[in-house]
Amino acid sequence: MTPNPITRRFADLRARNRRALVCYLTAGHPDEDRSIELLRGVAAAGADIIEVGIPFSDPLADGPVIQASSQQALAQGMTFDRALALIAKAGVTVPVIIFSYLNPLLAAGPDALKRAAAAGASGVLVTDLPVGADPPREAWLGDSRLAFIRLVAPTTPSDRMAEIAHHGSGFVYLISRLGVTGARAELPPELPDTVARLRAATTLPICVGFGIARPEHAASVARVADGVVVGSALVEAAGRSVDDAIAFTSGIRHGLDATL
Repeated sequence: MTPNPITRRFADLRARNRRALVCYLTAGHPDEDRSIELLRGVAAAGADIIEVGIPFSDPLADGPVIQASSQQALAQGMTFDRALALIAKAGVTVPVIIFSYLNPLLAAGPDALKRAAAAGASGVLVTDLPVGADPPREAWLGDSRLAFIRLVAPTTPSDRMAEIAHHGSGFVYLISRLGVTGARAELPPELPDTVARLRAATTLPICVGFGIARPEHAASVARVADGVVVGSALVEAAGRSVDDAIAFTSGIRHGLDATL
């Protein structure tokens, strides 16, 4: 079986001793045309993987920036299938992850994951589906062609970390701190210890997100993890202009590469 594009990307990065830059963008924000520009521009600026957020009316895990972007996209008629059309039209060469709450995926129908793969997606991440909460749904997600990215919280016990990672693929998304998404001034001091605990529990690559907003944040994370995830700060920049989002991505890329 051919390895998933996300797995191949991490293997390539590992061979070059580089860290992954995972960028989150909300589908349809600020509008459909600029959403396509953003996907292409962020990929060209150094993103290794792009998470495309499916707008949802009740995004409980998201902070104010991503909530606002989601509402703006919904107000303009963004849907699951229109998000897939954006991905297909953008045609980026880096792997794309569908980032969603469970309800939009279920509402999209039983073939939603097949349609996502056909549009060019390589992975899926569901924010509100803990391991063991709904085994049939987890099997549906885990058995698809898409890598099933799982989330781990900093307070997760080590044995639970191992269980979560065992039921995922592609990489593990480590949340750097409790709470909702959003840029922060500083990273939590216990982050290296948390990454070390997760590293002992899985062989999957580890990417750290929540609060990554500056090149120096990226550099700090790159010393202990396999990649960083940027979301709120990038979406905020995208709300200003495509150029600002590209410049932000380039800055984070330089921060990551500074550790080489």
